[in-house]
Amino acid sequence: MCTAITYAPGAHYFGRNLDLDRSLGETVTITPRRYPFVFRRAGRLEAHYAMIGVAHVADGCPLYYDAVNEKGLAMAGLNFPLSANYQAERADRDNVAPFEFIPWLLGQCADLKEARQLLARVNLIGLPFSDRLPLAPLHWLIADRSGAAAAEPLREGLSVQDDPAGVLTNEPPFAYQMLRLNDYMQLTREVPRSSFGAGLELRPYCLGMGAMGLPGDLSSASRFVRAAFTRLNSISGPSEAADVSQFFHILASVAQARGCARAEGGGYEITVYSSCCNLDSGVYYYTTYENSRITAVDLHREDLDGTEPVSYPLIREQEILVQNEQKGAFTPPGAVPPRCVFPPPGR
Repeated sequence: MCTAITYAPGAHYFGRNLDLDRSLGETVTITPRRYPFVFRRAGRLEAHYAMIGVAHVADGCPLYYDAVNEKGLAMAGLNFPLSANYQAERADRDNVAPFEFIPWLLGQCADLKEARQLLARVNLIGLPFSDRLPLAPLHWLIADRSGAAAAEPLREGLSVQDDPAGVLTNEPPFAYQMLRLNDYMQLTREVPRSSFGAGLELRPYCLGMGAMGLPGDLSSASRFVRAAFTRLNSISGPSEAADVSQFFHILASVAQARGCARAEGGGYEITVYSSCCNLDSGVYYYTTYENSRITAVDLHREDLDGTEPVSYPLIREQEILVQNEQKGAFTPPGAVPPRCVFPPPGR
């Protein structure tokens, strides 16, 4: 289960929660312009836009979960297990495997308009990366500064629909998710007024009652509604730090805590990482399940004309600032020193 959102309080942001029951060794990976992408059926891309995002790097190849290119076009893949339908190869189309879809599109397109033109001829085929990394059923949120779209490989072909909610989760398909928002049109950020019936004096007894009925469970359909409501009603402060903080608060409203959703293998689904990328500056922010401190990687601090991807492992050890550190060493209650001394060594 995952959630991807856009947010534009002034600057433009794109990011997601990756919800899984395990980590696959993800890294923040920057792919420079001259790294040759070799696609299975769609040829080679020797020169392309540089991009940054979270990827699992396999055999030297970045397999992106989400990414943003240097022009500000962003894309994230989300699990779509029941409805994803990949096609047989066609000679009259660009045959692209799901695992290479993000770099194929972001490498060639500067904005959503160009992406739509390329998507009109793409044919997503059922080709896995390897036996070790089988085919993943996915759909994608694609966005730039002008808006967002949901791209879904359905039985009738690739569907690309405008996404005015700026949100995508998992099943069911996007069109149903948007239709379901009509069930919640009465929700409001304002203090509600009684329309229950004449003769009763009913008054709110606390703030937030205008949102009563907002679904709070962990299902993808409910997360879509909750993320859309939170995003559309969010107000940020007057700085980049305030915008980024607010973005992570939106994602936190639909995050997964360990123990609440048991996975098929017996483990528990968690929000492995949350990300937020500034589409205007190329700065990629993230948190992990184990470390709630926001970490940043700047696309433009790397050599974007290079030939090899650059990867930064996600920081998974919780970083804690001891505000009164000068008054002596700090050991969390219950910890066994010196193994658990904060701040962590080397930070």
